Amino acid sequence: MKPFTALSSLLALLALPIAAHAADYPDKPIKLVVPFAPGGNIDTTARNVATGLSEALGKPVIVENRAGAGGVIGSQYVARAAPDGYTCLLGSTGVLATSKALNPKLELDPVKDFVSAGPISRVPFVLVVNNDLPVKTLGEFIAYAKSHPDKLTFGSDGTGTASHLSAELFESMSGTKFVHVPYKGSSQALTDLMGGQINLRFDQLSTSMPLVKTGKIRALGVTTKARSSVAPDLPTVAESGLPNFEASTSTGILCPAGTPAAVIEKLNGALVKTLQGADVKKNLLSLGADVSPGTPQDFENTLTDELAKWTKVVKDANIKVD
Repeated sequence: MKPFTALSSLLALLALPIAAHAADYPDKPIKLVVPFAPGGNIDTTARNVATGLSEALGKPVIVENRAGAGGVIGSQYVARAAPDGYTCLLGSTGVLATSKALNPKLELDPVKDFVSAGPISRVPFVLVVNNDLPVKTLGEFIAYAKSHPDKLTFGSDGTGTASHLSAELFESMSGTKFVHVPYKGSSQALTDLMGGQINLRFDQLSTSMPLVKTGKIRALGVTTKARSSVAPDLPTVAESGLPNFEASTSTGILCPAGTPAAVIEKLNGALVKTLQGADVKKNLLSLGADVSPGTPQDFENTLTDELAKWTKVVKDANIKVD
């Protein structure tokens, strides 16, 4: 037997167990890791999706919470797990892309350490302002902000959070300049926005829209490229005068790098089927999320694009996180 032929035969034999494993997948419960404590939006998303995945795959999909370091600990746990499709991550660009952008030395690469099984949802932010601010449209707001540089204050959920980075991106694209007031979460920031202690913030739709509907604050635009199903009458920032502006959080399912393509294909098929369910769509909509089923490549592209975008924002704004 020629050496090349012998090597080819050996490689083929070594590949047989992987192929057989993929053909039988899944033959035991699957762990879906949430890198946060129970009760938040990411956890709720995972539990909604897990039920549908269990039905579609014929095996239990068990949600496991591994919180710590802003989502990094749970994400690293999955990245280092066996690449067999039985340990997956409810991945979020708000964790993976921004964590790496803020800390390039972080031992977690959202693109290289994972392979995508597909996207789940996209959650826009909404630009909201205090009612006393004399603006009613995005165009009026940008003009007012330019004529009052370093006078308007924006409240974020903390330095380096998605609400902070969204405002920094807005400043760079609109030519405005605000004063950053970091909070420890959204509750007090919204209270101060209503009270006039701060002028504006980029907030989640699920928390801001009830206040908008009761007239306590004013919404100027959502931050996704397309309008949100949560507030279809509210224009996007992009269509209102800032073309190409986009700032959102996307979720999807990720597996350790090296997971067989056949396993990923099965997971994606089950995920797409799950996201077509009316109850899942309704439940995710209540979180301010638009369901976005797609291919594994779709979510990989999103992670790549988000990492590049937020890395530039962090660098340009010289954002430092302790």
